[in-house]
Amino acid sequence: MRKSFCGLLTIIFLFAAVLAGCGGSTGESSGKKVLNVALWDENVKEPLTKTIQLYNQNHPDVEVKVTYTPWADYWTKLKTSLAGNSGPDVFWMNGPNFYAYASNGWIKDLQPLVDESKLDASVYTDALINLYSYKDHLYGLPYFLDAVGLYYNKELFDKAGIPYPDDSWTWNSIEENAAKLTNKENGVYGYAALIDSQSGYYDLIHQAGGYIISEDKKSSGFDSPETLSAFKWEQSLMEKGISPSAQQQLETKPLQLFGSGKVAMFPAISVSAPELYKLLGDKLGVAPLPAGKQKATIVHGLSWAMNGKTKHEKEAWELIQVLSGKEGEQLLADSGFSIPAYKGTEKGWLKSIPSLNLQVFVDSLKFAVPYPVSEKTAEWQDIESKEIQDAFLGKKTFDDALKTIAEKMNGILATEGKH
Repeated sequence: MRKSFCGLLTIIFLFAAVLAGCGGSTGESSGKKVLNVALWDENVKEPLTKTIQLYNQNHPDVEVKVTYTPWADYWTKLKTSLAGNSGPDVFWMNGPNFYAYASNGWIKDLQPLVDESKLDASVYTDALINLYSYKDHLYGLPYFLDAVGLYYNKELFDKAGIPYPDDSWTWNSIEENAAKLTNKENGVYGYAALIDSQSGYYDLIHQAGGYIISEDKKSSGFDSPETLSAFKWEQSLMEKGISPSAQQQLETKPLQLFGSGKVAMFPAISVSAPELYKLLGDKLGVAPLPAGKQKATIVHGLSWAMNGKTKHEKEAWELIQVLSGKEGEQLLADSGFSIPAYKGTEKGWLKSIPSLNLQVFVDSLKFAVPYPVSEKTAEWQDIESKEIQDAFLGKKTFDDALKTIAEKMNGILATEGKH
């Protein structure tokens, strides 16, 4: 009898331990309130730990438990737990998933808390405030951002006797200079016309005067003449042999080609700077993205969101304010991880690679365009990526591919907001 009673106690204890891990924060540790925090990138561990220590100075009664889940499993695990009324209290949110989480009530509307705290949201980059607003309410407090710039290989430019790119460059400058930098005998291309969205055609579409999704999230811009012109330009660079073809890019990532000295110019996000510097060292340079009809750079970034069902709203909100506050953002910048979203705290990041003019990315925020999202981003992006890849591979024309994307995307957008 005593043995079975002990077994029962063990089961009860284990059940309680399972509950303690749930994001409703039902389990408290050592009499303290527990906040569970979730994200996917351990490269941010050092500044995050320091920021939590800052928070605990004023919140000694709160234990913050951080879980790093690999990207491959992060969203499945998060969605399942939140839909089941558990999950972490505070977690990373990105643009493509934001609308679905906000519209389903899985993340908390932060606007009442922002208003009550008199928090000045204008300290954050405008593009990210726009990205993490749903029905004109802020649902995520921005943490860091990526802008896109034009990385280049100084050594290849020097050998060709060509001045480095600067903010006066246009698409024509790219075309003219990429032709001179291309060396077919050595397998060197002047430029990488990317089949990637964020660092490639999304920026070009806006530079051409087009758009991916309308501001009201109700219509696609893929069937516009401006969008077509962006793809035709990329296609022409491949046909002229001054950019790797789509097939080559699928076989060998353009970042690898650039890092091994086989591409002279490569558009990529700011977060790529440390990796590219490891590959090229002081041969690496960066400039603003050249202008088409206008200047544009796609800006994406992450925010801190709060579980819609958290049992510790006050403590979670105060933690988010410290994480995305001035001191927390300075710690993030000093780590060299990424550009902080809080304006004016980027000094440490700018110094993280002394030989590289990282100021380019901060300056480009003046013509930043928010990463395109809607409630069902994943659905229309699946169609988009397949159609565009087929067009780049010559399986269909860009005219047909873009019309198909727009038609199907508009159909998806028409179903949004209907729960």
